[in-house]
Amino acid sequence: MTDRTTISLAADEDGLGRAADLLRAGGLVAFPTETVYGLGADAANDRAVAAIYAAKGRPSFNPLIVHLAEIEDAQALVTWSDAAEAAARAYWPGPLTLVLPLRPGARVSRLVTAGLDTLAVRVPEAPVARALLRRVGRGVAAPSANRSGRISPTRAAHVAADMTGRLDAVLDGGACRVGLESTILGLSGPPTLLRPGAISREALARTLGAPVARRRDTEAVSAPGQTPSHYAPRARVRINATEWEPGEARLGFGPVDCDLNLSQDEDLTEAAANLFEYLHRLDASGAEVIAVSPVPHLDLGVAINDRLSRAAAER
Repeated sequence: MTDRTTISLAADEDGLGRAADLLRAGGLVAFPTETVYGLGADAANDRAVAAIYAAKGRPSFNPLIVHLAEIEDAQALVTWSDAAEAAARAYWPGPLTLVLPLRPGARVSRLVTAGLDTLAVRVPEAPVARALLRRVGRGVAAPSANRSGRISPTRAAHVAADMTGRLDAVLDGGACRVGLESTILGLSGPPTLLRPGAISREALARTLGAPVARRRDTEAVSAPGQTPSHYAPRARVRINATEWEPGEARLGFGPVDCDLNLSQDEDLTEAAANLFEYLHRLDASGAEVIAVSPVPHLDLGVAINDRLSRAAAER
């Protein structure tokens, strides 16, 4: 699917207005959130949502997140709860997605939910995203703006390189601050971490005053980012590399000799922000293998290792 003319829009009043007009008319627009760039479409428009799946080559069983400008907009689409209220008040706007029962009669395409009776909703923090959502005036379904399974984009240039001809516009708002997709918290039953992200399972448990379970990998897909192979560059990825092999592109962490370093100072926040950008750069080098230093499996490192393990999975 490469039959669209893709334009670049600045994140100014004119660009935001044109992007909102395209979305309301059923178009596809990539826009920056604090996590990654999203490929947006009117969440209530079946044809527009179907175009997301076609543009990405995304499996139809993989649900989408609906992005909204305000908490009240999310409450109109899902059955709210005390747990949802606590999580939203603590972390919205921000990098947290809540999966809740779909409200009967909610104005959302069934393609967004992939046939499930739940809906993933988020109020992003990035000023450009919120300004756009306010102008659109309705929910915008938006997975990451890349072809399915590939590295998520954290800059407009990443979107253009992978998706030109597959969408109508890219709204350029600079680099994404967080650099990893949102934490996903399931609240349609007992609180469950469906995808790790910048907000840890431990922090969510403190906020809710209740344990937060982990999703088992054997469970059916219930939220984005759960397929075994995901976030992958063209090169093969070798993780937890303590030594480098000849010819490998070397992605380090900490005080190691390498081509690019996620964080020389072992700062996990810095590492998360750099992860996808550096995978893009090393993949562009033409190396057949990208080797990655071990990253501590704690706090934000849990989310980083989740993305790396899926990037390294068999395809």
